[in-house]
Amino acid sequence: MAGKFVPLSDEIYDYVLRHGHNRDPLLAELQAETHRRAGIHARMQIDPIQGSLMALLVAASGAQRALEIGTFTGYSALCVARALPPQGHLLCCDVSQEWTAIARPYWERAGVAAKITLKLGPALTTVRALPAQPSFDFAFIDANKDDYPAYYEEVLTRLHPNGLILVDNVLQRGLVVDAHANDSEVQAVRALNERIASDKRVDAVMLPLADGLTIVRKK
Repeated sequence: MAGKFVPLSDEIYDYVLRHGHNRDPLLAELQAETHRRAGIHARMQIDPIQGSLMALLVAASGAQRALEIGTFTGYSALCVARALPPQGHLLCCDVSQEWTAIARPYWERAGVAAKITLKLGPALTTVRALPAQPSFDFAFIDANKDDYPAYYEEVLTRLHPNGLILVDNVLQRGLVVDAHANDSEVQAVRALNERIASDKRVDAVMLPLADGLTIVRKK
């Protein structure tokens, strides 16, 4: 059966940005600085449409405690923290002092720095040091792909029922369907995609947004 979708040309993508994304000057400034300072690494920043979707899901779900694995220059963290209630909190895990240093001034300017705790170090170490019981309402996974299956299990354990996990880069630039692509990162993402598709603990939907985004709800 043929899929029901519109091929995403540059023109259509620009239309979506103009009509289906809540533009924000501070986020646009952060995106521009990331591209200027990070060069080729700027591709690690999430798509602006993803940021809007994340903020909408956080606000609509009433999430109060959030977890982010992979912060980079802070775009996604800013989207999530703004959507949290005044008493909300976001724990960010990253290994780079260089990239997260770009994030901090933007969090301050947005008035959300007090909601965010940044832990520098391997994310699995940080998360495994937390109590192994539900304490988060929302989580975003966008870090080392080799550890995706482990991130998923550790986060799911610590997620409240009805909590959401968003997993980025689940299509791996289309390599998940390339039989000749067998590097460790692609294999790890494939393994996680298979696990989520058959995981009776959750409901999930994979969206062909940017490099692929899976939304998981813990039952």
